[in-house]
Amino acid sequence: MQQIQSTISTTLKMVGAVEKEQDSLKIGRFFKNFRAKVPKAVRRTKSMSGDKGGGEEGEDEGGAGEDHAGDPSDHDEALENFIAACEAREKQLLHDMEQMKEKFAKLLLGEDMSGGGKGVSSALALSNAITNLAASVFGEQSRLEPMTAERKSRWRKEIDWLFSVSDCIVEFVPSQQKNKDGSNMEIMITKQRADLLMNIPALRTLDAMLLACLDSFKDQTEFYYLSKDASNEEKGNARRLDDKWWLPTVKVPENGLSDAARKNLQSQKESVTQVLKLAMSINAQVLSEMEIPENYIESLPKNGRASLGESIYRSITVDFFDPNQFLSAMDLSSEHQILDLKDRIEASIVIWKRKMVQKDGKSAWGSAVSYEKRELFEERAETVLHIIKHQYPGIPQSALDISKIQYNRDVGQALLESYSRILESLAFTILSRIGDVLYADSVVRNPNQSTTKSQPNSTNPGSGNEAEKGNLMTLSDLLTWSAEQLEIDEEVLDCKEEMSIEMDEKQMQNLNSVTVKKTYVESLGGVGSPKERH
Repeated sequence: MQQIQSTISTTLKMVGAVEKEQDSLKIGRFFKNFRAKVPKAVRRTKSMSGDKGGGEEGEDEGGAGEDHAGDPSDHDEALENFIAACEAREKQLLHDMEQMKEKFAKLLLGEDMSGGGKGVSSALALSNAITNLAASVFGEQSRLEPMTAERKSRWRKEIDWLFSVSDCIVEFVPSQQKNKDGSNMEIMITKQRADLLMNIPALRTLDAMLLACLDSFKDQTEFYYLSKDASNEEKGNARRLDDKWWLPTVKVPENGLSDAARKNLQSQKESVTQVLKLAMSINAQVLSEMEIPENYIESLPKNGRASLGESIYRSITVDFFDPNQFLSAMDLSSEHQILDLKDRIEASIVIWKRKMVQKDGKSAWGSAVSYEKRELFEERAETVLHIIKHQYPGIPQSALDISKIQYNRDVGQALLESYSRILESLAFTILSRIGDVLYADSVVRNPNQSTTKSQPNSTNPGSGNEAEKGNLMTLSDLLTWSAEQLEIDEEVLDCKEEMSIEMDEKQMQNLNSVTVKKTYVESLGGVGSPKERH
């Protein structure tokens, strides 16, 4: 109860500070502009009147006075237009303020509008708000075209509102203070939490790069999209053959795309692929630092064999294990089967980690399997999980990830996880749309091979054409299971250096601060006993 009251009190202070800052900044700019422009208009009006009063003298000198004064009605109209624009701006600011108050009120209530105290935690409410905002803004991004000005403005405005919470998440750091007598004193000052200070600017840079990628297709004329009502004859060989039947069909010229257009698409694909890698690494890092909820642990079976199933368990525990051969033997033809395998493997990893920590043979988690063998099985399961994660980046979140997000109480981690997740989703969507255009181009250039190629699917946009797979298949190289940690960091730094979209020096500094501290399952977090975690 005391923790809830403390959270509410802190959030109220936060909202008050945000509102005060927004009010002072916006109203201050409004009156500053008003004071700067209105006197100029008044001076022009007075000058106009003075010139009109001395009009007779001006006429004696050649009528220059009347020409210099101009029409008084033009100045009055300009002043009225300026005042009307100021009033409209003020009305828009007040509307935005009311909208922001409503959003933060819902966050404070934990999405329980009845006020009965049955709402979700602040972290989950904020995560849901960011996810819903992204769904409403990017949900209709079914074509390679720029976002409308209205959608882009709404995204930037509301994401800034939600991320204003991060300014109040601070930690104490030592600092030096110089006294009047010249002596130095060490004091503690507040500073934004280290993980937020490092990752938020990097995520904003990735956000800007994805929007810039969409803007780059503004004036392109090489390809276009057919309407949903187009007949199969109009669609031809380029019609979609996968489960995304509602997406529009891409049409390219009869001779295919020009070399310049194809080169531009490949360049954008490589750039977005690097953005996807970095967003995935940040999201994986944040998820690995979240504690595993007790509800998830209680739902697990008592051993890895029961979690994986007999056939999968035998395949992982063989003497000579090949992860690629293991995956080739699995049925991964649908998204559901991929997600089911991922859930089973993650559950077995948690079980094996807990058993290695809890050495008490009488415990319910005890087993006759030796420590060394259990560690070997866990490493093999992590290997398979890495490959699945990066070979199929479009699959939904696993049961473990959902459980962590649902029961997470850290607002800072909720911000980073949700923001990186939606950027990962947007990057994957853009890659899929680029893959659609490249697929249509390959069908036009090689009509005889159109029957042997498959449409890029919903889980891996590079699966349709072997020549186009390179970028996405290298995702496993970022967090490759056979690389040491130093090699992983170098791979990520190489990804940042290959960004094709120009960024200023400050943005590059923010992006260079992103490094993969841990692999996705190297520290699943909280696998120790409840006593050790508390």
